[in-house]
Amino acid sequence: MDAAIVVTGLRRSFGRVEAVRDVSLYARPGAVTGLVGPNGSGKTTLFLMLASLLAPDAGTIRIGDIDPVEQPHAARAILGWMPDALGTWGALSARETLIVTGRLHNLSKDAARARADELLELVELTSLAKAPARVLSRGQKQRLGLARALVHDPRVLLLDEPASGLDPAARVELRHLLRRFAAEGRTVLVSSHVLAELEEVIDDAVFLVAGSSVDSGTAIAARRTRDWRIRLLGQPPDSAASVAAALEWPADAVRVDRADVIIALATDDDAAGALRRLVERGVPVSEFAPAVGDLEQTFLDLRGGERS
Repeated sequence: MDAAIVVTGLRRSFGRVEAVRDVSLYARPGAVTGLVGPNGSGKTTLFLMLASLLAPDAGTIRIGDIDPVEQPHAARAILGWMPDALGTWGALSARETLIVTGRLHNLSKDAARARADELLELVELTSLAKAPARVLSRGQKQRLGLARALVHDPRVLLLDEPASGLDPAARVELRHLLRRFAAEGRTVLVSSHVLAELEEVIDDAVFLVAGSSVDSGTAIAARRTRDWRIRLLGQPPDSAASVAAALEWPADAVRVDRADVIIALATDDDAAGALRRLVERGVPVSEFAPAVGDLEQTFLDLRGGERS
């Protein structure tokens, strides 16, 4: 059975505060779906509802054919939930944390111990297996949180800021793990503020703005311009003037960011045309690329619309 996440018209308020106003999303099996939004946009509230820990005021949730509101135990059997904070028993060791979690998921004592050892190796915490959770660093707690979410081999993973606190090497390993989970056919929904890294791993994206969802296709279609970064060979001091002259643009239409020239263009076709003109007119371009990734640019566009 496929275990896609299907959310329609979800709402949740806390008193007068509308944390989630109108969220619809689809996260498919065999893919990593990114959930992107600023602080206060409703991401954590949405995750809590998906994890069957909070009931919505309105709307529907389906995890495969399971309604987590009506069937929380069935939902938790196939869900792996990793909150932003570990929230475990500080006196328990990393290994004990995983064993207890396994027992709570009805694994036998031997199976829970074996699974704990397997997961400690997966998240590279074997050397800290006997360390109390309270002494672990932020990044180590995040790795333990991921291992805990995997104890019962869930088909669906809900990962809230899993890269927070990880060092660069651990972030690379996390990206590999997420792609591996997707290749295994799991449904992975992940939020992160590290948008450049999130863009490298996700297949789909859903944006939350003021508690409402916007799919990536709609958001990108609404984009007006995108910044492009141009670097000239040798980084001459008159790079901005050279670019403006070659494009026959006014000087104030380009700006300098450190040694690079930044220009705003509406489409990829416009970017290709600008690059062609620069080359044809002898401007020594050594680099021409988007100033930020698609995910980050879309996020910035949406934030701009939210503030306006």
